[in-house]
Amino acid sequence: MAESIYSPDPLMIQESLEEWVITKCEDWRDYYESNYEEKFEEYYRLWRGQWDPVDSERASERSRIISPALQQAVESNVAELEEATFGRGKWFDIADDMNDPQKQDVQYLRNKLTEDFESCKVRKAVAECLINAAVFGIGIGEVVLEEIKEMAPATQPIMGGDLTAVGVNITDRIVVKLKPVLPQNFLIDPVATSIEDAMGVAIDEFVSKHSVELLQEQGVYREGLIESAAPDTDLEPDQDLTIYNDDKVRLTKYYGLVPRELLEAEGVDVESNSMYVEAIVVIANGGTLLKAEANPYMMGDRPVVAFPWDVVPGRFWGRGVCEKGYNSQKALDTELRARIDALSLTIHPMMAIDATRLPRGAKPEVRPGKMILTNGDPREVLQPFNFGQVNQITFAQAAALQQMVQQATGAVDSAGIAGQVNGEATAAGISMSLGAIIKRHKRTLINFQQSFLLPFVTKAAHRYMQFDPENYPVADYKFNATSTLGIIAREYEVTQLVQLLQTMQQDSPLYPVLIQSIIDNMNLSNREELIAAMQKAAQPGPQAQQMAMAAQQAQLQFQEAQTAALQGQAAEFQARAGKLTVETQLAPQELEIDKIEAITRNLKEGDEDDKEFERRMRIAEVALKEKNINNQVRKGAPSRANDTNRNEQLSRPNQPSVQRPVRQIGLTGEPGQGTGGQN
Repeated sequence: MAESIYSPDPLMIQESLEEWVITKCEDWRDYYESNYEEKFEEYYRLWRGQWDPVDSERASERSRIISPALQQAVESNVAELEEATFGRGKWFDIADDMNDPQKQDVQYLRNKLTEDFESCKVRKAVAECLINAAVFGIGIGEVVLEEIKEMAPATQPIMGGDLTAVGVNITDRIVVKLKPVLPQNFLIDPVATSIEDAMGVAIDEFVSKHSVELLQEQGVYREGLIESAAPDTDLEPDQDLTIYNDDKVRLTKYYGLVPRELLEAEGVDVESNSMYVEAIVVIANGGTLLKAEANPYMMGDRPVVAFPWDVVPGRFWGRGVCEKGYNSQKALDTELRARIDALSLTIHPMMAIDATRLPRGAKPEVRPGKMILTNGDPREVLQPFNFGQVNQITFAQAAALQQMVQQATGAVDSAGIAGQVNGEATAAGISMSLGAIIKRHKRTLINFQQSFLLPFVTKAAHRYMQFDPENYPVADYKFNATSTLGIIAREYEVTQLVQLLQTMQQDSPLYPVLIQSIIDNMNLSNREELIAAMQKAAQPGPQAQQMAMAAQQAQLQFQEAQTAALQGQAAEFQARAGKLTVETQLAPQELEIDKIEAITRNLKEGDEDDKEFERRMRIAEVALKEKNINNQVRKGAPSRANDTNRNEQLSRPNQPSVQRPVRQIGLTGEPGQGTGGQN
């Protein structure tokens, strides 16, 4: 399919691979020089404090002073990111699979990578990339493979074990290093926004001639005569120094896509049938092909990592600290130079002289002990002269411009914290100012981790798995950055924790947790020892554990006793309630019995007894109703005053009618008295 779509260009067939690569690199360099080279050189001079005539804002400027405000901003931002990344020692981690029962492999890989990174001085290289990013806006690093010989002291028995030989064990192995790359030595496709999206990238720089010859001897590069390169100041790291032109080679390393036909023409076996093939091409002095091969890495990635300090939408080149504070820095330098130039006119002594009254050949200069000859009265011929005093407002203007540099770059120091928000060094103002600064630092930190740090660790681990499988087992690992807060952010958090600590009592369970958090954020040499001592002190001793268990058992027994007592009271209450229920049910029956007994007592046969029985029935019914009313009052009816009066009014007329018949019934022992009483 690719053969039918792509037809090779006849002109391209006549072109060699190195010519195709160099043509691309030259076009990309023209784009860089037209848009970025002049600005990057000025950023570099401002950071280094080097004066150049093109940096003068006025033709009359004589002073060459450069304010250190921008230098302080660069170093402060870089130091903050370095501390946040490497301040705790452990700056990356590996996430293991949740289903993996063996966790030792991940721990071994983390420790082994950390050890190799320390031996290859990766931290130093990362710090240099951070400085480049702060100055130029882009930090670039090349992932380099290097074969080294590890030597370790060892002993070996000889002469049948009678003697011991002391020597060195030499082991050949491949290590991964990070090489910082300056912007003038890096070329990229102008329309690309990242290394992965570009057609290719190239590193164009001067290297020592002997390093190329050693690689030719090892078989890494092709054999051929390599001459010293022609001088080119655009590729030099420091363009203000005298250039050394001997024993150096201009090496162009290209990582990217190349036409398949050109790569096959150099005798390289290509498995893909695509129009372009990912390859590595190394060219010396712009015309000698030293190496051409398809991408040898198992992941097929390019051995270059880069990150912008601050992202510029749609551009690969970012925005650094120097670009942010450029205008304020230039205004500050102009203010300082104008003041110094004005001081030279106001401080140094000058004199106005009547030239017509000076002797012939006199030198009009002023110095201590100078004898000035005049034709006439010196007071009339010589007159002291000055241009006045320097306006004091320039000092306030310089301070305001320096504060503008700090606001533009996000840098802060002990002299710049106060007054950035509300004009006073209050706690609220400092807190608000530091909060905004920390957010800007954290934004840059996240960009650095995702675009530079984690890709480098991942690529380095893959290189070790491919070329050193004995020490690095091949597996799919996920790497995470474990960077923490920087110095300013840590101090800010400690201040907040101390304020929170003052609001609670020492016996609070959160008090030791806050103390441990404060110590953990402090930059103390014995921080780990203090944290371990606090954790040990928080654990109770054997006696304290026994006392705690005894107190806990006593508390459980007390709770059980209380529960039993409550259950007994509940049972008693239930029994009383049942008794009251039974009594309430039996009360009507007792009333019926009493009624019948009262009615049938002392009755005789006859009509009069029947009348007496009926009269007693009526009296008993009234008494029964009264008793029912009294029972209802006892069962919970509200005892109100009017209800009580009403009950008393109901009960008073009934009491004589009830008691009178009962007494009569009780006193009718003789029949005559009872009958006569009725008559």
